[in-house]
Amino acid sequence: MKALELEGIDEYGLGETDRKLLKTVILNYKGGPVGIEAIASTLQIETDVLLDVVEPYMLKSGFIIRTSQGRKATEKAYSLLALSHKDELSLFEGNKGKHHP
Repeated sequence: MKALELEGIDEYGLGETDRKLLKTVILNYKGGPVGIEAIASTLQIETDVLLDVVEPYMLKSGFIIRTSQGRKATEKAYSLLALSHKDELSLFEGNKGKHHP
């Protein structure tokens, strides 16, 4: 277990790239759906690497789902990153409707 920690692998088996993918889908694309090419471009990772190396484990573990419109983060992904859909939406909405003195 210590060896995995040294490599940046968490208790869910996710590495840095996995966590970056989840954060990208949730924070940059409002949880999805988003195309794999857009994710690859944002992360500056080859699409084939995402498809062949990163995505299979993310799908199998239930952190993302693949739809006909693109990849979407699951509730499990939001929980892992300690975000709720409401929290994620507030990041994009800012202080709409709030008045400051």
